Amino acid sequence: MRILTAQHSTAFAQFLKEEERSSATVEKYLRDVKHFIAFIGSNKISKQRVLDYKTALGNAYAPSSANSMLAALNAFLRFCGWQELCIKQFRVQRQIYRSEEKELTRAEYQRLVETASAQQNSRLSLILQTICGTGIRVSELRYITVEAAKHGEATVTCKGKKRRVFLVSKLRKKLLRYAKERKIASGSLFLTKRGVPISRHAVWREMKALCGRAKVHSKKVFPHNLRHLFACAFYRMEKDLAKLADILGHASINTTRLYVAETGIEHRQKMERLHLII
Repeated sequence: MRILTAQHSTAFAQFLKEEERSSATVEKYLRDVKHFIAFIGSNKISKQRVLDYKTALGNAYAPSSANSMLAALNAFLRFCGWQELCIKQFRVQRQIYRSEEKELTRAEYQRLVETASAQQNSRLSLILQTICGTGIRVSELRYITVEAAKHGEATVTCKGKKRRVFLVSKLRKKLLRYAKERKIASGSLFLTKRGVPISRHAVWREMKALCGRAKVHSKKVFPHNLRHLFACAFYRMEKDLAKLADILGHASINTTRLYVAETGIEHRQKMERLHLII
């Protein structure tokens, strides 16, 4: 039996920051640890209670989501020096195809951009185009600055690594015009009324508000799907998985492979073109 104190969570948060984890990662890990603490309903932790928690996650979440929460919990337990309490994740069969139901098409993306513009939300319209036109994460929008627009590239720092993100000429012109209209002389372009970089939650919320008018299903509309659309478009043109991994800032090429997996519809179409049925 191990005794959990408030100091454990506080120290874990500081540890994650010192490890240069992104703010989104820190937030998620702490949220998952808080979820575990709420489940056990006590400050006493045992291996059996951790196993009970795993069972509860398996009943309530998809395997990939449950594993993500278990990864955060295992990281916390190792930090506390309680390695013997760590548990294995659920075994998951690798998905060969992407789900068509959640796949954002180019036409749907265009409708989202046009709807944002029609609603005179120029900031959101440009955010959509910036993410989809560069493949950056929504948390990396703060690196899209006036200076980056002028130079045609941004330097993005994520998970302790830096990478260069190129801005195509058409996007540069739009960003600079936006900066001029908003009287932003330097620094991050996508700001709130208080002058701070817009949060991923705010972008997510504004995107969801477009669904009805744009006639795009809400489960397709979230910032990360724009990154997927960029990845698929780039891969179809270049067929270079390693280069795409560098552009997206992936540590593992296996992650990139998931981004460009075919949908079931695309695979069926290719099989039809084989003409092997006589």
